[in-house]
This record gives sequence, C-alpha cells and structure tokens, in this order.
Amino acid sequence: MPETTEKKENVFARKGRDISKFFRDCKSEVKKIIWPTPEAVFRNTGVVLATIFIIGLFIFGLDTVLMNLLGLIMNIAK
Repeated sequence: MPETTEKKENVFARKGRDISKFFRDCKSEVKKIIWPTPEAVFRNTGVVLATIFIIGLFIFGLDTVLMNLLGLIMNIAK
C-alpha cells in the first residue's frame, strides 16, 4: 500500500495569505462606513462642548462647597 504524503504549506506562505486577507477585509469594512454630514458633526460638537461646560460648572461648585466646609471644620478645630 503506497502512502500518500501531503506536503504542508510553508509557514511564511500561510502568514502572507492571512495578512493579505486581513488587509482585504479592512478595505471592505472601510467601504461600509457611513460618514456623518458636516452639519451633524457641528451639532454633535456643540452638544459635547455644552456637556463639558455643564459638568465643569458642577465640579467647580462641588469643589467650592467642599473647600468652604473644610475651611469651617479647620477653623473650628483651632
């Protein structure tokens, strides 16, 4: 009975094929991206800036209140 031996593919050939498939898949996925309109980007930027401003005011107010409370506690401790 003759034995059939299958030759394994070279590791570099396999990796090269995997890498080229990865880049083909990346190119395919980039084509599927739906880019936002400039108006949507401007509107979303405004929302982000307003949110940052509001959170900043909240943190500033909280910091001020806590520093005043700490000042009262330190004055009482003297």
